[in-house]
Amino acid sequence: MANMDDWLNQWLRDAHAMEEQAEQMLSGQVGRLENYPQLRARIEQHLTETKSQRERLERCIEQRGASTSTVKDVAGKLTAMMQSFGGIMAGDEVVKGTLASYTFEHMEIASYRILIAAAEAVGDTTTARVCEEICREEEAMAAWLADHADEVTREYLKRDQVELETAKR
Repeated sequence: MANMDDWLNQWLRDAHAMEEQAEQMLSGQVGRLENYPQLRARIEQHLTETKSQRERLERCIEQRGASTSTVKDVAGKLTAMMQSFGGIMAGDEVVKGTLASYTFEHMEIASYRILIAAAEAVGDTTTARVCEEICREEEAMAAWLADHADEVTREYLKRDQVELETAKR
């Protein structure tokens, strides 16, 4: 049976892979968003945050004497690539991307809350603090998406009446 430190290390590896997936997913969205400048700018900002989150997790993992999981990281990137490919095929890509991002942000929030509790349980205040910082960034992105989903949807519907290609991206 694994001890609490083993579980925390495993969950940190999972979070690192999750951030690898998020980075890939956000990069794909930014590369295709052409007609939604406000959404693109916020996703670019969150992409920068996501890269920093991944790096902060790497430091926490290293400080704990553990390492990241190449298998989990690759699996996360492959999943994001498949999600991205699916989005390209959708006529309402920007709407589906907003939905997927909002959902993903909440999974990240839950993951970081679990990591905070686990880090506190083992007395790792540094990891708990880092995860709290990251969680706040994820909550801010989720809130932004919630506040702007209606605007993105209305803009999509307006554009769709004129031309599908400008609407979807």
